[in-house]
Amino acid sequence: MVESLDSRSTGASTCARIRIGCRTVLEDAREGSSIAVNGVCLTAVDPRPGSFAADLAPETLRRTSLGELGPGSRVNLERPLAADGRLGGHIVQGHVDGTGEILALENLGDDNWWLRVRVPPELDRYLVYKGSIAIDGISLTVAAVEGGVLSATLIPHTIRNTNLGSLRAGARVNLECDILAKYLEKLLGRLERPSGLTPEKLRDLGY
Repeated sequence: MVESLDSRSTGASTCARIRIGCRTVLEDAREGSSIAVNGVCLTAVDPRPGSFAADLAPETLRRTSLGELGPGSRVNLERPLAADGRLGGHIVQGHVDGTGEILALENLGDDNWWLRVRVPPELDRYLVYKGSIAIDGISLTVAAVEGGVLSATLIPHTIRNTNLGSLRAGARVNLECDILAKYLEKLLGRLERPSGLTPEKLRDLGY
């Protein structure tokens, strides 16, 4: 949970320091450790019993929703995956590509929910049916994507252990697209494409 968010001007830009109250992620953390906050990889500074702080650069404030947080805001926290750890979702780096807007969170019954998020046009090309997307740092499967809107199903565990269930329509969330899709796009841009093969065609085929 956010304890404080202090903004300060640095000439033409604004930066900030956020302090997060928590426990589990601090068990092996120290000054300089990486901790993801709502999907944004941050460097922990001034760790104390029960909390840590992190500095938010102007770029972080522009590209993410962290600047909209305030005391009492619930946030998702995650430690980095160890090299010998088990990968339970897709590869998430904590490098946010942009923010989306929550349109609706609909109850499907038995504490399952249908989440709909409007995504920026420049990120739509990285989204495919049954592909992966990180929303506020949560690895989710794209259940539908149409007209600049992605949908995903939230199971009871996700609702109970993340902040998504507490967000309302209009809230901004951090989006990180699958890194493999971005590498593939750049690779195709450098290769001489065979006739008829385009990024759009590969996306339709599930790549």
